[in-house]
Amino acid sequence: MNLLTKIPLSKAQNQIDYSSQLLILGSCFSENIGAELEYYKFQGLQNPFGILFHPLAIEKLIQKSVNQDLFTEEDVFNENEQWHSFDAHSSLSNPSKEQIIIDLNGALSSTAVQLKKASHIIITLGTAWVYRNTYSNQVVANCHKIPQSNFTKELLSVEEVAESLKRLVTLVRSVNSSVQFIVTVSPVRHLKDGFVENQRSKAHLIAAIHKVLNEYISYFPSYEIMMDELRDYRFYAKDMIHPNEVAIDYIWERFVEVWIDNAISGTMKKVDEVQRGLQHRAFNPKGEGHQKFLTSLVKKITYLKKDYPFMDFNI
Repeated sequence: MNLLTKIPLSKAQNQIDYSSQLLILGSCFSENIGAELEYYKFQGLQNPFGILFHPLAIEKLIQKSVNQDLFTEEDVFNENEQWHSFDAHSSLSNPSKEQIIIDLNGALSSTAVQLKKASHIIITLGTAWVYRNTYSNQVVANCHKIPQSNFTKELLSVEEVAESLKRLVTLVRSVNSSVQFIVTVSPVRHLKDGFVENQRSKAHLIAAIHKVLNEYISYFPSYEIMMDELRDYRFYAKDMIHPNEVAIDYIWERFVEVWIDNAISGTMKKVDEVQRGLQHRAFNPKGEGHQKFLTSLVKKITYLKKDYPFMDFNI
């Protein structure tokens, strides 16, 4: 008896292995995929400007990184005893104006470096709804809990999303012509926008992405896997909005099927063994048994670092 309708997926060209350099950008679901890639010790940079929900926000920061258009005092503002930037997530906010500018420009620099050497850029789009600052007339990446009366809410059209993606790709390819883009739509539901409005938003994103697909831009169906393969609230967190750990693990496994080179599966298993070992909590940390366990763990790490010196394990 078949109790699941599985989305047919095939192995991608230009797969990811341990020589790959990754840049991961986008919504909170990109952080879920990024956490899995980090767990298995892939090389890359994840959301240097924090979570970015819509394509215009991602495009703007890639543009600033490529052009080295540095942040200045004019790009930050103070609210609730913190300095913020409308172009970045609140994770970069800081009580010090000087420090937030340093951090923002540091993120620009690290993004610029990674754009030039990236083999794969993974972009997760969360929503087509955007907020425009009525004072500056600029679309913001984050409202930073400023009253909504300071913004107008807009739904990007399919054409506007597609054009933003095209500009984004052109910018990146101006400094890195060989990069592979993997674009996906977040399965996180933005129900604060409304149930119908969330579906409209996701539909615009999916339709736009499919307008720009080509040999170096691929689509991975995270949203469809959640909606069609995991059609049950038991795969959601308590808020009934975000995928839970089981769902994230399942979507990751499907991502591995498509994008991770089979040749490194053995290494990934060894990394997993080490990671599980590092999470182990001993009943008697000073006991002989635990000391032997640690010695064995160090040998496994040494073996991995011999072939992959970039792998960093905290022991």
